[in-house]
Amino acid sequence: MPGTGYPSQEFSDFYSDHHGWLLAWLRKKLGCPHSAADVAQDTFTRIIASSNRIAPRQPRAYLTTVASHILVDQARRRKMEQAYLDTLQLAAAQQEGYPSPERALVALQALQRIGDALHGLGEKPSRAFILHYLGGETLDAVGRELGVSTAMAHKYVVRALVHCHRCLEA
Repeated sequence: MPGTGYPSQEFSDFYSDHHGWLLAWLRKKLGCPHSAADVAQDTFTRIIASSNRIAPRQPRAYLTTVASHILVDQARRRKMEQAYLDTLQLAAAQQEGYPSPERALVALQALQRIGDALHGLGEKPSRAFILHYLGGETLDAVGRELGVSTAMAHKYVVRALVHCHRCLEA
């Protein structure tokens, strides 16, 4: 392979000779065949990309070192991602009006029921309802958005409300 650490055939032989062993070692270490396969692939990819043009004298030691570095990198990345998510969650929880997970679920279920009810309605009444009640738009703005008069936008919103009310009562 031009520009890589190994000529094509030499790397192919190296891969064939050691991939199975590395995969088995990683499966035992990680306990997950999918993660093991990903790390094994990343290990050989990193070796190909390296500027080291000399085949290692102790290939298994070299492979375990490269794979271990990848595992450490992954653990650091996961730790940073979790710290970031924890910080975001803490910041959101400190915001006034931040809903609890239970309230968020109830709201999501209500939105799903409304969405299901709107599904059986025409496009313009549904869009008018969404723009007005979920988007906070005035009826005037809804009319402009839909290309109709304010009075027609009002009729669409009323039609959607009546339709939702009937669907949600059933």
